[in-house]
Amino acid sequence: MRAVHLLALGAGVAAVAAPALANESVMKGIANPAEQVLQTVDYANTRYSKLDQINAKNVKDLQVAWTFSTGVLRGHEGSPLVVGNIMYVHTPFPNIVYALDLDHEAKIIWKYEPKQDPSVIPVMCCDTVNRGLAYADGAILLHQADTTLVSLDAKTGKVNWSVVNGDPKKGETNTATVLPVKDKVIVGISGGEFGVQCHVTAYDLKTGKKVWRGYSEGPDDQMIVDPEKTTSLGKPIGKDSSLKTWEGDQWKTGGGCTWGWFSYDPKLDLMYYGSGNPSTWNPKQRPGDNKWSMTIWARNPDTGMAKWVYQMTPHDEWDYDGINEMILTDQKVDGKDQPLLTHFDRNGFGYTLNRETGALLVAEKFDPAVNWASKVDMDKGSKNYGRPLVVSKYSTEQNGEDTNSKGICPAALGTKDQQPAAFSPKTNLFYVPTNHVCMDYEPFRVTYTPGQPYVGATLSMYPAPNSHGGMGNFIAWDGVNGKIKWSNAEQFSVWSGALATAGDVVFYGTLEGYLKAVDDKTGKELFKFKTPSGIIGNVMTYQHKGKQYVGVLSGVGGWAGIGLAAGLTDPNAGLGAVGGYAALSQYTNLGGQLTVFALPN
Repeated sequence: MRAVHLLALGAGVAAVAAPALANESVMKGIANPAEQVLQTVDYANTRYSKLDQINAKNVKDLQVAWTFSTGVLRGHEGSPLVVGNIMYVHTPFPNIVYALDLDHEAKIIWKYEPKQDPSVIPVMCCDTVNRGLAYADGAILLHQADTTLVSLDAKTGKVNWSVVNGDPKKGETNTATVLPVKDKVIVGISGGEFGVQCHVTAYDLKTGKKVWRGYSEGPDDQMIVDPEKTTSLGKPIGKDSSLKTWEGDQWKTGGGCTWGWFSYDPKLDLMYYGSGNPSTWNPKQRPGDNKWSMTIWARNPDTGMAKWVYQMTPHDEWDYDGINEMILTDQKVDGKDQPLLTHFDRNGFGYTLNRETGALLVAEKFDPAVNWASKVDMDKGSKNYGRPLVVSKYSTEQNGEDTNSKGICPAALGTKDQQPAAFSPKTNLFYVPTNHVCMDYEPFRVTYTPGQPYVGATLSMYPAPNSHGGMGNFIAWDGVNGKIKWSNAEQFSVWSGALATAGDVVFYGTLEGYLKAVDDKTGKELFKFKTPSGIIGNVMTYQHKGKQYVGVLSGVGGWAGIGLAAGLTDPNAGLGAVGGYAALSQYTNLGGQLTVFALPN
């Protein structure tokens, strides 16, 4: 692991080789570290900023520069965007968008407040979060909770067009951001807990017209796969690869939702994302590998055609959604430069693959507490190659229905959930917010009814035993060697997205509400400040009039904070999270605020 360049961080090799393959306005924004036009900072999902005015020596001097109340009291995920002299701030449901004038004390230029039916709220599994906006071609793109995709004029807030991507009455909702690529905008869907057959969809960026839709499971034409050319671990997937792994028509209610992050390689012209859990959570009710839930997908963004797939958790028995971000880097593996994809899965394994071929290079636990599988079989000659070797004691399938399988690590919310990691080309390390949480899991028989919960399991969660007593760690990870370099213990899960910077500082937030800055080489804490509410938002940075700022949304919620956000007290509510995070109410309260920091003049 030596020389590294990041895709699309500026006029890099990938951008130069094929300038027509990416959206030019997005590439221009990515190349300017003063701005942020995507939630992921760049197409490669590195969440790395070249800004270095704030650095490891002076970060201790950060002060609050200004604040902004969003007026909404639920979980605030994602981050603001900055384009030119305007900051765009989003909220959880009802998904208000504010345009703030950075030249005039963050005065509100315009406000967009969609009229959504509140009946969508109870259909949203784990809080009313939204992971944020994207900017492309003079438009702000918002995917609302009710699945309405909206293009707003960035200067005026006027609606350019809107299109409905799903049906909340069937359980389809949205919590995710979108990916503008070339002349298209790519969107996913939520609803795995309601038995939705999930998909990704491409819409025309200028008109909102649907271009293609690829499902996570079902017939080959619905998934947009080629049985001979789409590969898994180097071999063609073959005809009816998904249908053969479901019983009867169960694929029609199979889940595999796509509510995570998207990344894009302009040179290979491939987009990457993960699919989520199969429905129901009771594995006895859906025999087979349940392909292609729990899968990393590489697709052509123009046609939707899948080039390769890799299923991380076949026949998922624990709700280990595979939706976490795919981070794209170019690094040396075994002495050869390779285009890599690194993914920190809910199941507790950190994966590194060749993103061109889908070859599996590394699969190692990024929390030592992980126990549901002993390892991933890396023997290419084995019939189990690429599969996790499940430990019988923690198999909810083998233990059976109405049996409480105890001590499974990680819990259903994973060693990491949607909170995105960051990568620094200066250290060649990934910085990963994690959950250090285990669970008891009892599956039970459930009947599918459209629009009704289709879960079929009762859970309880608690800190990983025989450890530091807390529920989280913030770690630095070597993705080529599959090793933790350092780990900082946290009292609660780290549900905030990380940000790495050229100033040798990594930022993240905590559920109690602290913004923290640590040294990227050692993990030493350099700065912390307690904001008004728990942080589940992603730290961002921008530059205005020559000065660097760091901003973060605070507003406790998300799956970990659902008890506080929704006023729940039953320990088993929130799919088991309410009891596990009950102590959080002693440290923070509901809020909705943007806090922006800067060095003193």
